[in-house]
Amino acid sequence: MADRYLSFTGTAPGRFLTRGLGLPQPSALRRWSPEQPGLAGGEVLHLTAGKPAPSSVGSSSAVVLDATGVRDVDGLADVHAALHPVVRSVAASGRIVVLGAPLDPADHHQAAAQQALEGFTRSLGKEIGRGRTVNLVRLTDRGAAESTLRFLLSPRSAYVSGQVIEVTGTAQDVTVDRDQPLAGRTALVTGAARGIGAAVAETLARDGAEVVVLDVPQAEEDALRLAEKLGGRALALDITAADAGERIAAELPDGLDVLIHNAGITRDRRLVNMSADRWSSVLDVNLASVLRTTDALLAAGTLRPAGRIVATASIAGLAGNAGQTNYGAGKAGVVGLVRSLAPRALAEHGVTVNAVAPGFIETRMTAAVPLLIREAGRRMNSLAQGGLPVDVAETTAWLAHPASGAVNGQVVRVCGQSLLGA
Repeated sequence: MADRYLSFTGTAPGRFLTRGLGLPQPSALRRWSPEQPGLAGGEVLHLTAGKPAPSSVGSSSAVVLDATGVRDVDGLADVHAALHPVVRSVAASGRIVVLGAPLDPADHHQAAAQQALEGFTRSLGKEIGRGRTVNLVRLTDRGAAESTLRFLLSPRSAYVSGQVIEVTGTAQDVTVDRDQPLAGRTALVTGAARGIGAAVAETLARDGAEVVVLDVPQAEEDALRLAEKLGGRALALDITAADAGERIAAELPDGLDVLIHNAGITRDRRLVNMSADRWSSVLDVNLASVLRTTDALLAAGTLRPAGRIVATASIAGLAGNAGQTNYGAGKAGVVGLVRSLAPRALAEHGVTVNAVAPGFIETRMTAAVPLLIREAGRRMNSLAQGGLPVDVAETTAWLAHPASGAVNGQVVRVCGQSLLGA
């Protein structure tokens, strides 16, 4: 459904009226396309906290501030000194990325200063406006963060803001085609026949993957149609079946490189009115099936070394949502799965495990939400608009990238920096 308010605020009368009434003024976001693959507005400006900034600064598409050396409160003054003169120069839909260091448990001054960067970047993200985003990347080796920085400094990250992403380890020797980094790799997407799942499948196929479109037998026709369009294949399967993992493994005897857990359902009711069936059906699809199939595919060796698992959480699992105790529980469970499994899966199988947590995304499901609730969902984020399925898909593709092996155990919100949740 079209966002008429966003369209209206893009007109001169709309800007005048909303500014006068103090209403949100969202900016149309610049998203990736073959015709517009990069950000607009000039060069990327690289700064280091504590070092002199350029004497004159023109318009920039992005600013990268290296604050890894900040170890105390005085160092935070250098962060202010570096960014204060240049914030206004960042173009609409531009980016600010702050580079931080892991918190040092042996130095509480360093830990305090580096933790302060989180509050700083999230606050700046909520005030910067004009479709611009602000994120913090904690790293030990900048080379290991190449795919992450490439993502955050591109139109692909249009709806990702206010995030803290930890990149662990050192740079990996990975050579891929920049335009088709997933060439030669096989990806399976559950719940892929429509909506966000279809967008994920299309984006992975764009990046060169052979995509297996998995959905329930009732959606087989849509799955077959999409698979044919993408040059992949369809798999009609109820992901909640006890033997779903074994059946997937049998269908993929040559192995799998990317596993995307996207299948999910809602059965909303307040707890006092929620039947046991509504509770269990949501938990079975959204959490239990993810656990069962992941365990089965890892045990079978179906996921190849350097494989990627990306699960779909939700801000409902991080912040909660009235009428969704079942959904919130399931999506919070996905977060627990990621944080627990990630280090073991990497150590034992060479596979990373991460999650995306969408906020308000414009789909057929959200189009059916009552008008006032839908408008609140759209406006209650720093970008003052809903996201698109492709925003979730682009974030998933970054986590699935062969060069993203240093990104593990992360839960990345794709929510325009929702005002709810952490």
